Amino acid sequence: MNGAEAMVACLKAEGITKIFGIPGVAIAPFYEALYNQNDIEQILVRQEQAAGHAASGYARISRRPAVCVTSSGPGATNLITALATAYADSIPIIAITGQVRSDLLGRDVFQEADMRGATESFVKYSYLVKDADDIPRVFREAFYIANTGRKGPVLIDIPCDIQIQELKKPFQYPEKISIRGYKPNIKGNPQQMAKVIAALNRASKPLLCAGGGVILGHAEDVIRRFCEKNQIPVVSTMMGIGVLPKAHPLYFGMLGNNGKPYANEAVSASDLLIIVGARVADRAVPKPENLEKRVSVIHIDIDSAEIGKNLGPTIPLVGDAAVIFEHLLDADIHIDTKQWLEDLEEMKIHTVDHRKFSDRLVSPMNLVQTLSEKMDDDAIYVADVGQNQLWSADNYVMKKGRFLTTGGMGTMGYSIPAAIGAKMAEPDRQVVAVCGDGAFQMSMYELATIAVNKIPLKIIVVRNQYLGLVREHQEKVYHGHYSGVQLYDYPHFDRLAEAYDMDYFYADSNEMLDGVLDRFLACRNACIMVCEIDAANNTK
Repeated sequence: MNGAEAMVACLKAEGITKIFGIPGVAIAPFYEALYNQNDIEQILVRQEQAAGHAASGYARISRRPAVCVTSSGPGATNLITALATAYADSIPIIAITGQVRSDLLGRDVFQEADMRGATESFVKYSYLVKDADDIPRVFREAFYIANTGRKGPVLIDIPCDIQIQELKKPFQYPEKISIRGYKPNIKGNPQQMAKVIAALNRASKPLLCAGGGVILGHAEDVIRRFCEKNQIPVVSTMMGIGVLPKAHPLYFGMLGNNGKPYANEAVSASDLLIIVGARVADRAVPKPENLEKRVSVIHIDIDSAEIGKNLGPTIPLVGDAAVIFEHLLDADIHIDTKQWLEDLEEMKIHTVDHRKFSDRLVSPMNLVQTLSEKMDDDAIYVADVGQNQLWSADNYVMKKGRFLTTGGMGTMGYSIPAAIGAKMAEPDRQVVAVCGDGAFQMSMYELATIAVNKIPLKIIVVRNQYLGLVREHQEKVYHGHYSGVQLYDYPHFDRLAEAYDMDYFYADSNEMLDGVLDRFLACRNACIMVCEIDAANNTK
């Protein structure tokens, strides 16, 4: 067995059935090893960044690590943005990059790039494999690191000569793993747990803020049961959308700059804020120093580095959310929140939304609400970045499905490749990617991936002929000096759909939206729907 064959054997041992990538000479031995087996399908994307985003979508829906593969040099560097995106959102990805021959490393030869150095800030860990016999251990460690503690991407950079090197030892994939210095704490310190319980029993206005870590840690169900048992209301960050359905009586919306005003008021009015799996950065809490003075904060996260990074906690607690809340379910907590919940309902009823939306064309709020209400209960909604993301997060009607987007890095062009990965992870679930016309053009080359692989993906393009969020910023900050943001009326989406054998739908008014959405969602083929919106519409 050579190194490339050992790489394939490792992926099989991890249960990998699909990988996303683009081959090149430096990774060709691995692709040759893939050619000689039938268990792992190689999905050829059209640009390496899309391989990382597709792996992200696959990982988030399958809830296990996914794999992307590129060649050396520009193939590998094209992947960096996707790795940074996955790192910011804590998505477990294994990135395998081909590298030039090991004896040529450091000589600046053709298509050599120091991927360990280049990705140092954007991966949990990285490996440069120097001996084929190390491959089983490296792969086992990589999958373990990616999917434990705070999850994230791990890079395996492997020179082409190591891929063809024969193993000196019989191949054996490690059953157990032990890495010195890497021991994620999942149980939570007992003394800190006692402080949390005591703080809960003292509170009269507790509020739980759920972040993306709740979903990544598979803790949605236990947190829902905990909150229902103790009648504790919940708000979420953008990445935490989906912890509770939108119609749940304890859910009070997304907080932050572009969240629900009553969710932000609830945070300010609470006397105990329980933050779970969230870093509560600037978009969630713009002025944390003001909040710290008024509200006691419990911050629960599996990554100690995230606790207190943006908002100083009264009680920090490091551990796995699912494990901690299973313990809290059995704890002696006796609080009365009836008046607090009534106050929050009054707050919601009397909160006035001062935003104005144009009567022309399609209302973005109406689009997102109507679309998500009509989607299957367990459907997957993938939002891109820009105004479309903020409208989606604010108006999405969560039922039993999933809401995917990229929050930490805010990477345009994410939704289409991520939706490809999500659909491949769950082929029987309805998947809709929603993007602006700017974000669409950053990944429209992946329409070929959709066509070749016959993926019945649905794409909605919210078109206003601008890079909308930048245009909005220029309107408010630079007095309407619009610079470099107009997209005009290209591309011709109907012709583009025809070029890739996709069905095409179009709406330019609220009156026609209902019927067009019905036909769009009923379509069994890959399809694009363009919704025209007024460029004057802003997010707030």
